[in-house]
Amino acid sequence: MMQRQRLEVKIRQKEEEIQGLELSVREAKSYLQALQDMLKMFPKEGNISGSNVLRAGSDMAKSRDAMRAAGKALHVTEILAAIGKENTKKNRVAIGGSLAGYVRKGVIFNKTAPNTFGILEALLLAKTHDFSPPEGFGK
Repeated sequence: MMQRQRLEVKIRQKEEEIQGLELSVREAKSYLQALQDMLKMFPKEGNISGSNVLRAGSDMAKSRDAMRAAGKALHVTEILAAIGKENTKKNRVAIGGSLAGYVRKGVIFNKTAPNTFGILEALLLAKTHDFSPPEGFGK
């Protein structure tokens, strides 16, 4: 009878040990998921400014400069006014489509609202956002 009790105690201890390990694995997976989510906030390319990606004088370079000057995301109509283009449907579609292409790739520009675009460097360099995990996160 004593051996049975000892064996039952060992079984309970091992089950508790396994539960503790499972908890550690869940915490580690949660931490990994948080890091992966944070990684998605950064552009896929190493260059957040896009200064060597956009040709100088192009509409996209002018759009980036207009957003930098404004210090905020701009609607397509505001971008057209800032770069000196006429506000026509053709121009709105052209600028919006080009900006959306960069947004899909995750480089240079981001989309903040319908037909409203900003630059990723403003999002990444904003002092109000802290993209690092809190102290002790994942421990």
